[in-house]
Amino acid sequence: MENVQSFKNFLILWLTQGLSRLGSSLTPYALMLWVYGASGSALAASLLTVSSYIPYILFSLPVGALTDRMAKKPLMMAADSFAALGTFTVLILFLSGRLELWHICLMNAFTGLAQTFQAPASEVAVTLVTPKEYYQKASGLNSLSYSVINMASPIIATTLYMLGGLPLVIMADLGSFAIAFLSLAFLVRIPEEKQYSTPMPVWAGVRSALAYLKVERGILEVILFLASINLIASIYNAALPAMVLEQAGEAVLATLQAIAGAAMLLGGLIAAACPEPRNRVRVITASLFISMSTENFMLAFSRSPFIWYLGAALGWLCIPVMNTNLDALMRSKIPTELQGRVYAARNVLQFFTIPIGYLLGGVLVDSLFEPFMASCEDSTLHAIFGYGKGSGAALLFAFIGVLGVLTCVVFSRMKAMQHLG
Repeated sequence: MENVQSFKNFLILWLTQGLSRLGSSLTPYALMLWVYGASGSALAASLLTVSSYIPYILFSLPVGALTDRMAKKPLMMAADSFAALGTFTVLILFLSGRLELWHICLMNAFTGLAQTFQAPASEVAVTLVTPKEYYQKASGLNSLSYSVINMASPIIATTLYMLGGLPLVIMADLGSFAIAFLSLAFLVRIPEEKQYSTPMPVWAGVRSALAYLKVERGILEVILFLASINLIASIYNAALPAMVLEQAGEAVLATLQAIAGAAMLLGGLIAAACPEPRNRVRVITASLFISMSTENFMLAFSRSPFIWYLGAALGWLCIPVMNTNLDALMRSKIPTELQGRVYAARNVLQFFTIPIGYLLGGVLVDSLFEPFMASCEDSTLHAIFGYGKGSGAALLFAFIGVLGVLTCVVFSRMKAMQHLG
């Protein structure tokens, strides 16, 4: 009975934090539309994401060690409030007519810093409020919520942006923050571990996390695999608006990303309903192979939005299955008392490739692939990848599709990773 009550506690946390993540996803999407509409540059739009990841990568290791010695609830509340303050500042600057790209990048950096504290704290909080027998179900529900967010946020953000512009989007974001903050403060009980009374020095905690990953080679190989996939996925994310906005417009981009979210929703339902697999790592590598080998090529070789929609469905259907098994694998293999610092180390290693990918994708689109296709007189290339602005991004999708497939094949042969089970 106590475990059932604990799982109900998880459900409240899951529901309200999911609502907050949905609200928080609206503002970056609307800002991307605003920046790309003003500049027409893939690199400028990519800088928004890059600026939010830089503090996350720089400070995750010491912050992860700190979270292992701090109470999770007040830390999550403080981090969320700090991020909301940055969003509110963007609103004030916009209403005063002073908002510029560097303002948004600076505020995104503050939000990224807040996320550096919030992410490992919430990861451990989920572990603390979830009985072990519910790990698979909790992981499936987490994947489900991310799928709903990915499906709904482009449509909601685009609709609000068209109805009331950036201010309406930001007000919806702040409203979801208020609901989640009050729920966390008064409805959710997060038990705390005894080790907080004898905290480990911060840098000793960092060293212990790195030492753990050095010994647990399988976990490290999984993290490096995801880092490689994140590099490719970030190039994709940087190139996607440059191609779709130029060739089809905002509505098609929103529909494309909504279909990707719908596919993830279906995948999340499948993941939540499926029994535990015999080998989670094989499920992870197979899921990413399917993703890498479908959407990238369908975006590259077709100019039809309907083919793009099909590619999005195929490319994102297996991602929740991958995330569910990755989450359950990490949660079951890493001791609870080490999770904060190890998750932080994982975040640095797994996510440092994301800003690199966004920058690389923006530069490749703006300075290499688009100029190349614009000057190219090869009719075969134009017949395959299209004409005009956006054709260079299509060519780039073909390259990253090949790179993604090769990455999955190489890591599927890593012995330590496969022996994790």
